[in-house]
Amino acid sequence: MALPWLVLLLALPIFFLGVFVWAVFEHFLTTDVPATLQHPAKLRFLHCIFLYLITLGNIFEKLGICSMPKFIRFLHDSVRIKKDPELVVTDLRFGTIPVRLFQPKAASSRPRRGIIFYHGGGTVFGSLDCYHGLCNYLARETDSVLLMIGYRKVPDHHSPALFQDCMNASIHFLKALETYGVDPSRVVVCGDSIGGAVVAAITQALVGRSDLPRIRAQVLIYPLVQVFCLQLPSYQQNQNVPFLSRKFLVTCVCNYLAIDLSWRDAILNGTCVPPDVWRKYEKWLSPDNIPKKFKNRGYQPWSPGPFNEAAYLEATHMLEVENSPLIADDEVIAQLPESFLVSCENDILRDDSLLYKKRLEDQGVRVTWYHLEDGFHGSILFFDKKALFFPCSLKIVNAIVSYAKGI
Repeated sequence: MALPWLVLLLALPIFFLGVFVWAVFEHFLTTDVPATLQHPAKLRFLHCIFLYLITLGNIFEKLGICSMPKFIRFLHDSVRIKKDPELVVTDLRFGTIPVRLFQPKAASSRPRRGIIFYHGGGTVFGSLDCYHGLCNYLARETDSVLLMIGYRKVPDHHSPALFQDCMNASIHFLKALETYGVDPSRVVVCGDSIGGAVVAAITQALVGRSDLPRIRAQVLIYPLVQVFCLQLPSYQQNQNVPFLSRKFLVTCVCNYLAIDLSWRDAILNGTCVPPDVWRKYEKWLSPDNIPKKFKNRGYQPWSPGPFNEAAYLEATHMLEVENSPLIADDEVIAQLPESFLVSCENDILRDDSLLYKKRLEDQGVRVTWYHLEDGFHGSILFFDKKALFFPCSLKIVNAIVSYAKGI
């Protein structure tokens, strides 16, 4: 009876080593590390680990052990959270929605600024624990009351769960600002990646709500603000740059919107969007809106393929404003609060920021734009990781702190 267990114990290290070797090969065969990125060896190492864990998760999913997203979330939530002596941190539930409240311990002579934070992760990764360090830092350094909102994720929940959870929790908080010592005239909403998409969608949805305090400012950190034009210059130039490849982005979008992955090519080629819709939104989506200096490397002009009605019927909700806030009406955009936009040169979503920046400015919204030539998608999470630290990470966080202090 001991022999099978002995074989298993010997096979497991070989299995894990084999998966890691596979991840390393995949990285060097498919990944681009631009010359402008600092610490390329560190980035390559981290990306190999990232691919290794994704591959392990996919294997476990195929074996019926657990889903890949739950496996990754289990790992990043296992990291020990440090207590900050300057803050009171409280886990709450607004109905069924988990939230985490960060409040400075020091007394204040007046109500504090409030920050509502929506974390990124493509509804696959990310959690209250994963983003604890970042939100702790933002609350402490800006002397603000910060509410981080959790939300339902794939594979158990799909659109519109993310939007609904964040909207409901935000409204609950906005109606109770005095309870938390927050100044109703100084509420900032902030988020990264898909969290930035939530920022855009919620500030738009709250336009005209006279029963709630008006959002004072929005902070969008490399946001995803549209999901149906995936051939913009940055989508071509950075399609294989860590940590968000174009292939992985499409997979995340399909998983969240409950679109079968067999339609991936139709989404990439734009054949799932009717010609009249392309014509309607071309003024906002056109690469002509991207400054010329961002199109100098590796960009080929593109036009969508022949319309595929079956793909459109499967993916039509990509065109809903809450999933693609870039295409909101001018009347809504014009009423949005002042904005702080962060973009990274080596990020597939760079041009989403540039296009949304132009939309806001065209409607007279004040925009502060912070662009990092050495930045990459997801870099903000490394700002406090010591040996895994990247200079661009701290630059982003400190830029947000500086902006928020002015609110």
